[in-house]
Amino acid sequence: MSSKFLKGAFILTLGSILSKVLGLFYLIPFEAMVGNKGATLYQYGYVPYSIFLSFATAGMPLAVSKFISKYNALEEYAVGRKLFKSSLLLMLITGFLSFLTLYSMAPFYAGFVTVGENPLPVEDTTAVIRAISFALIIVPFMSIIRGFLQGHEEMEPSAVSMVVEQIIRIVFLLAGVYVVLKLMDGKLVTAISIATFAATVGAVGGLAVLLWHWKKRKPKLDQLLSQDKGTVHISLVQIYKEILFSSIPFVFVGIAMPLFQQVDSLTFNRAMVSIGLDNISEDALGILNVYAQKLVIIPMTLATGFSMALVPSVTKAYISGDHNLFKYQLDQSFQILLFLTIPAVVGMSVLADPVYSAFYSHNPLGTEVLQAYAPTAILFALFSVTAAILQGINEQKFTILSLLVGFLVKLSLNIPLIQWFETKGSIYATTLGFLAAVVLNLAFISYFTGYRYNLIIRRTLLIIAFTAGMALIVWGVESGLELFLDVESRWQAIVIVAICVGFGGLFYAAVALKSKLAHRLFGSRIERLQKRLKL
Repeated sequence: MSSKFLKGAFILTLGSILSKVLGLFYLIPFEAMVGNKGATLYQYGYVPYSIFLSFATAGMPLAVSKFISKYNALEEYAVGRKLFKSSLLLMLITGFLSFLTLYSMAPFYAGFVTVGENPLPVEDTTAVIRAISFALIIVPFMSIIRGFLQGHEEMEPSAVSMVVEQIIRIVFLLAGVYVVLKLMDGKLVTAISIATFAATVGAVGGLAVLLWHWKKRKPKLDQLLSQDKGTVHISLVQIYKEILFSSIPFVFVGIAMPLFQQVDSLTFNRAMVSIGLDNISEDALGILNVYAQKLVIIPMTLATGFSMALVPSVTKAYISGDHNLFKYQLDQSFQILLFLTIPAVVGMSVLADPVYSAFYSHNPLGTEVLQAYAPTAILFALFSVTAAILQGINEQKFTILSLLVGFLVKLSLNIPLIQWFETKGSIYATTLGFLAAVVLNLAFISYFTGYRYNLIIRRTLLIIAFTAGMALIVWGVESGLELFLDVESRWQAIVIVAICVGFGGLFYAAVALKSKLAHRLFGSRIERLQKRLKL
């Protein structure tokens, strides 16, 4: 593996992490200005936008990157350039059609999701959806340029453009909301419309960065094109057939969470109204689908990294018939994922009250939602990784089947569970839906590869035991600190979280090192950490 590739992968990963961190922390001032109703209005625009964006791009950026990399290795640079030009045109068309569709259907969608005695006005929801729909014209086009440059192992432009796009979006969003609400004493719908339109402004900034990098690198790319062998003649129809076959499963994986959130957008308010809770349904939906959800997906960042790194190594081991290597890779991947994710989500659940207060304002409902929602992140992570494994063994079509089953579980159980358990009922429906999808993915992996989960089950039980001990310590420390510190104060909540995480993390690291579990998962390099901690 070349040093250029490793450097590029590191830059791209760093850019992705920075973008996600920025996407989390801007919610702190955002929540302070718009509250729960603003978050609900915001998610009414962002959830359908995410789904439309996935279908507009149809997994093309990743597929274009893979195909260009493949033909560059064969020194058939003209094939990649031909694919790039046609893909740009295709993304302009699908992006514009997606924009027209979302813009046109906004009033009908808004009328369906806003219910109750005092719902958000239909025209407000319509305005927010239409404000974000313009981003669909630019983002798919921009994503193809990223894919093309990544295919040439040029990762820096994508990383820089992602961060710049996010910074411009957040600055425009927060400044716009502040000016409208604080300086002009304007309406909430105006502020949220500006917040969603910020996606378009950010995309323009990201596109400008990419075009600058493209201009800078074009002489080198043209030089490669002049060295084209010209021995491969393949039609665009053939290329797109292969691209669609390999990319469609990624579309479904990418929209898994937005699809489940869409179920909430369509059914949550109706279920809450049916049990007489329409007075809190809008606030609860904002907490559920924006504020708590952003915290819950933090542990998923690791799973995303696993998914990206796992496919080529699993594919190589599986195709080569090296069953021992394949089994070892899966053993390590599952164990490391669970080793890091389980304590993270359990700790977040135990510390739900100070964690929610640290990021947002103190809210008993927010605490309750985060406490119930956090453990579901384990299933989010497992779904991402198992889907990547199925793609690696070329059985990605079964990912679509498992997701559809999970989606049907969510759809069928959402209303009755909300009626029984109120806001937490939606979380339980999501958990059961992802559980069904993960179980099916695990079964498909076992069926097609003969892989058995005996070791994973044993190690998971050990991890759960360690996590239980950690949770007791965290709970005890938190209870003691709350005798002296006020969890409703943001800065005091931050102190509580920091101290509890410190104690819990040290305990978990100590037992993992003493039991040699950490050594089995991370190798001999873990001994350096053990020496530093003097364990």
